[in-house]
Amino acid sequence: MDVDWERCQCHSEDKRTAILYTLLSQNLNHSRGGCSPAHQRCLCHQRRTVCLRTPHVTCQAASNVLVKTISFIKNLPSFHLLPREDQLLLLDSCWVPLFLLGLVQEMVTFEVMETPAPSMLKKILLNGQSKRQEPERTQPTLAAVQRLQCCLNTFWSLDLSPKEYAYLKGAILFNPDVPGLRASLYIESLQREAQRALQEVLQPLHPEDQGRFARILLIASTLKSIPPALITDLFFRPVIGNADIVELIAEMLYEITGRQLALVARVAC
Repeated sequence: MDVDWERCQCHSEDKRTAILYTLLSQNLNHSRGGCSPAHQRCLCHQRRTVCLRTPHVTCQAASNVLVKTISFIKNLPSFHLLPREDQLLLLDSCWVPLFLLGLVQEMVTFEVMETPAPSMLKKILLNGQSKRQEPERTQPTLAAVQRLQCCLNTFWSLDLSPKEYAYLKGAILFNPDVPGLRASLYIESLQREAQRALQEVLQPLHPEDQGRFARILLIASTLKSIPPALITDLFFRPVIGNADIVELIAEMLYEITGRQLALVARVAC
């Protein structure tokens, strides 16, 4: 893989700038207090912001996966034996990799397209109103989405069985390395139990593949590198707006079971 794939080429020294662009840029920079070119919208391919090509369909599928993910956690008696504080810490730490595993298991695919960029003239005309407007929502970049899709494709190539998914989810959920846990030793024992169960499942299913267990755990670790903000902005921001996704997940897990149906219903409307 080319290590320079995200290097910005928008403001290279040899780039020739049109006179109108220069004048408009100077005007815009002056009104913003001398904003440097590095803070302007990047035009290079990998850093361009993207959005879902079919948000209605994809957000519906993502919401269904999230509901199933929360249902999986709710049906684990050992999880409910933990202190509530530990439950919330684990939930905040693991909901993204568990959700991504759900996407893989449910074979959810998606496409993105470039987010239309506002023209320079429009920025100048609306600059005086910007302070009275709500701040713009962050948008995923093409590079970030491509890394996400690469992780998902790698997992699809493993072709995990339902039992493999279940025990792997348990090993990811019960992470004793999350800071602030009160019952970290008990959680570590739960993780070892899930990993041992995964190994026992692999032996009869893949007796010839001795490295499959280590490979699964290694690939699973890549899911933890996916930023929660990317998943939220890409799959859930069109549905929940500015609401906190972790708070909504906690409500789904503890308080109102109808929240699960409400989340899906909001997408279906």
